[in-house]
Amino acid sequence: MTQSHMAREVAEIPQVVARFLADSQGVLGAAAAALRQTDPGVIATVARGSSDHAAAYLKYAIELQTGIPVASVGPSIASIYKRPLRLAGGACIGISQSGRSPDIVEMMQASTDSGALSIAITNHADSPMALASAHCLPLQAGEEKSVAATKTFVASVLAGLALLAEWSDDESLRDSIAALPDALQQAVSLDWTPLAARLARAQHAFVLGRGPGFAIANEAALKMKETSGIHAEAYSAAEVLHGPAAIVQSSFPVLALGVDDAALPQLAATASRLADQGADVFVTGADVPGATILPSVPGLHPLLAPLSLIVSYYACVEGLARRRGFDPDTPPHLRKVTETR
Repeated sequence: MTQSHMAREVAEIPQVVARFLADSQGVLGAAAAALRQTDPGVIATVARGSSDHAAAYLKYAIELQTGIPVASVGPSIASIYKRPLRLAGGACIGISQSGRSPDIVEMMQASTDSGALSIAITNHADSPMALASAHCLPLQAGEEKSVAATKTFVASVLAGLALLAEWSDDESLRDSIAALPDALQQAVSLDWTPLAARLARAQHAFVLGRGPGFAIANEAALKMKETSGIHAEAYSAAEVLHGPAAIVQSSFPVLALGVDDAALPQLAATASRLADQGADVFVTGADVPGATILPSVPGLHPLLAPLSLIVSYYACVEGLARRRGFDPDTPPHLRKVTETR
């Protein structure tokens, strides 16, 4: 069987991460210095799709590390409604694989014009979004041929985390990021086939997480929809108990993405409750009675551990798509660059 573009691009992730870290010290240092000088009281993010999940990951990481509130801004505020936002003294981080979607570009230009410190994270350093921003962190991920973003998603999160480490001058986070390529190489090879075997006959699923892991849950649910035709929904492991848990009946598939941080006991408790309701629960990072434990890379920094989980999941969902009769490279009704207003 011919290897899919998606499979090749997932396998490239450790090398993409290593290349970014080796080649990006100059741009990271300049953007970090600008953040220290600006000392923003608030940070806005601008993104859509997988890039918005990367932005959500960085929201949690920045808030946990610095205490600065981070909020997602709807690009249509600039592109459709033409309403200037009062972002002077703040910062705005835009994330887009292509850097070409008109609404993202307009919002980043409006942020720059408003006096915000604008930072673009994109695979294309010469893209309109990059040119509309004061700083750019080019991902250098190479061409991504599969419609489903994988290596650019991981590289986008990495770029934001590396910027955070430099901005906050956190030596522990910086050292952990330097070791990330080896950890992701392990993650690519972990066996999540028990999850794929269960989802091969599924029509619906929940994916749960907390903190940065909730951002990864959203990305995992999106990939289940895109590549495998499964109606998957992501929830905070707390929020799922406020209503959605009511539809979890016997054999309902649930993926709970746990990492070794302060939220793990609560996530494990939620996973246990859903298993007691009869759900087919798959969990990482915790021993939950009645659930299937999926392997994960041990000993990672809590801000990095969720990123390793999505790499293992990507390898799993690529095989799941083929198992369900889908081409993971060309999801129906989608294209690589989505230009919205």
